[in-house]
Amino acid sequence: MHPVDLLIFDLDGTLIESKWDIANAVNLTLGEMGLPLRSEEEIFSFVGDGVKRLLRLSVGEENLDHYQEALKIFRGHYLDHCLDCTKFYPGIENMLTHFAGKHKAVATNKSLEYTTKILSGLGSHHFAFVVGGDNGFGLKPEPGMIVHILEKLGVSKDRAVLIGDSTNDINGGHRAGIKVCAVGYGMGNREKMHACKPDWFIETPHELMDLFT
Repeated sequence: MHPVDLLIFDLDGTLIESKWDIANAVNLTLGEMGLPLRSEEEIFSFVGDGVKRLLRLSVGEENLDHYQEALKIFRGHYLDHCLDCTKFYPGIENMLTHFAGKHKAVATNKSLEYTTKILSGLGSHHFAFVVGGDNGFGLKPEPGMIVHILEKLGVSKDRAVLIGDSTNDINGGHRAGIKVCAVGYGMGNREKMHACKPDWFIETPHELMDLFT
């Protein structure tokens, strides 16, 4: 087992199953604007690089003049619906409780406004620190938010691990100088994640309890 003092988690696709509420809010936005709706699978493929990219891709290159309006409309719909279906993945609550004696943090490309509301509804007490994509530290795979968490909590790089479901997580963690555990149950592309050479790859949250002490 690998000794750690800090577990840093990605949010969407790692801690929470949120894709249904995201897709619903996107299509409510597109429908309100009179733009063509997207399939759920299309929208799922847009998730992971922050809300700005999500909306830019959702409205489409041909409608980018509506992008700023879409951002504003989406904000309202998503805040209203971000906890309709969103839940911790099975096993997450038990795993977080298991690591009650460890520092735990969230580093997500999601805006802090949405992140705070979702975690408040599901269990923000588990986390010592949360950094969102609009906190000014850059988006993963940039290492800024991860480095900031390490500094804020005073944990050395060799005593921390990042857990995530995307190449952004793996590359961001490695650029920050820490080890990374990829998860196979989220929204990330497995082949692309394996190509980024995470230090570990797990299929269920429960496996984290056997990896870290």
